[in-house]
Order: sequence, then structure tokens, then C-alpha cells
Amino acid sequence: MTAEAVRISSDGCALAGTFTEAADPVAAALLPGSGRVDRDSDVRLPGGPMRRTRVTRAVADALTRARVSTLRCDKRGVGGSGGDCLRSGMGDGLADARAALAWLADRAAVRPLLVVGHSEGAWYAARLAADDQAAGAVLLSAAARPGADVLAWQAEQLATKLPLPVTLLLRVMRTDVHRLQRRNLERILASEDAELRLQGQRVNARWTRDFIAHDPAPDLARITVPLLAVTGGADLQVPPQDVDAIGRLARGPFEGHVVAGLSHLFRPDPRGQGPKGYRRAVRQPVNARVLDLIGG
Repeated sequence: MTAEAVRISSDGCALAGTFTEAADPVAAALLPGSGRVDRDSDVRLPGGPMRRTRVTRAVADALTRARVSTLRCDKRGVGGSGGDCLRSGMGDGLADARAALAWLADRAAVRPLLVVGHSEGAWYAARLAADDQAAGAVLLSAAARPGADVLAWQAEQLATKLPLPVTLLLRVMRTDVHRLQRRNLERILASEDAELRLQGQRVNARWTRDFIAHDPAPDLARITVPLLAVTGGADLQVPPQDVDAIGRLARGPFEGHVVAGLSHLFRPDPRGQGPKGYRRAVRQPVNARVLDLIGG
């Protein structure tokens, strides 16, 4: 196994990544990540600290053990990549995934080429597979419904998971979380700006508009290559039942798994805390069964 730092051009934007060539490889895989993350799926939180979720890094290591070479990149404006993550839309993310897969096709010594995407990265993996640019795909923590419906589902799940101090503060301020979310979304949808400031935070309005409008179902219905979908049974960011919907939509060989008790980051979440519990949850490794499913 050899790991190499690489640079890839995507529409004039330089992406930084790591290409890991497995020993005696049987395939090569692109690993698009989710959100403002680096190549390991680590994210810098407001105020500066890093949350090391390591999802993409763990998947890459599992694939290397399965003799699959991998390419994973920092998202735009993150780590060593150029661009501005707060002004990039889903079109940019897809363009970056296409450019990275083309680089991998030129560089990898073997075929087939696979795409293994987590959360947002699963949308790009589905499109690449639907366009016959990959011989197989893995969708991790993926939704099968439009982004607007995902947001509504998230709001219902997470409204009861807020920390007690936050709940008490909202009561004192007479703030309705659902109403606040609707008001923020209305501002984003009414704007043509790439970026807005909401409640004192810079928000990628362009990406949010893209997400709300995006429906993955048409892409899923065009996939004829082998497809694996894995979601945690305690995921509060995408509906676990969408694994079945993905299977109904896909037209090729399909295998789906909902792994009980795991969160969006594939860590145990026995108390159903969701994102509120990520800080502690990521101290544990990515679930071994999930990695075995992917490697298999």
C-alpha cells in the first residue's frame, strides 16, 4: 500500500486529496464526502476546534484491506483545496466528483471504478452511477426523497432532541423551532445570494437552495450497476426507511442494510441523541459491521 498527496483541477479549482494504492488492487474507488469536510470527513466547528468523524478515512482503510485503491479529497475551501465552501453549490460538488473520478480513471492501474459516497457524497455517487461512469456504487446514510422532505423529517426528529438548556432558553424567548426554520428557509429561497447571515452565522444559501430542490429519485431509478445502501437505524439526519425506497428505485442488483442503533456517522447512539451526541460518539471507531459490508 502506498499513499500519495495529489492535486486535481476541477473547473479551475484545485482540489487536494490522497490517493492510496492498495497492494495487488482489484478495483479503485472514489470517496466523495459530506458537508464542509476534509478528505477524512473531519470538520472544523465554529470557534476553531476540529470534530474528527473519520468516516471517509475508515471507509478508505477498509477498502484498502479489501484490495481496493481509493481517492478522497478535501471539499472546496477546506483543508488544502481551493475555492469557497460557503459559496459552492451542489453543481460544484458534482463537478468536483466528476473531475476526481476522471483523475482516478487515468491514474488507477485497475478496473472497475467504484464510487462510495456518504450523506451528501451519496447524491454525487448516485449521479455518477446513473450516468454509467462507475461500475458499482455504495450509498452511505443516503436519502431517497427530495431535500425539502428530508428537512421536514429532520425537524420532526430533532425537535425533541435539543439539549435541556436550549429547550428552556427557547421557551423563555418564546421561540418556535419549526417557525424559525421556516422563516430562515423562506429568506434563503427568496434570495439569489450565494451566502447569507442567519442568527449571526454565515450560511451557504446557494447550496441550501440546491438541496431543497434536489430529488435523488430520478438518478436512483437510472442506476443499473450493482448498488449497496447502508444507513444507521438511529440516523436522525436521513430516514433509515429510505434504504427500502432506494432498493425499489434501483434497476440493477441491490443490497440494502439498516444497521440497528447506529447514527448518521455509524457510531452507536443508544439514547437517540443524534447530532447532539456526536462530540462523544466520534471517540468510538466507525462500526465494524458497516466497514465489513462495504469491504465485502
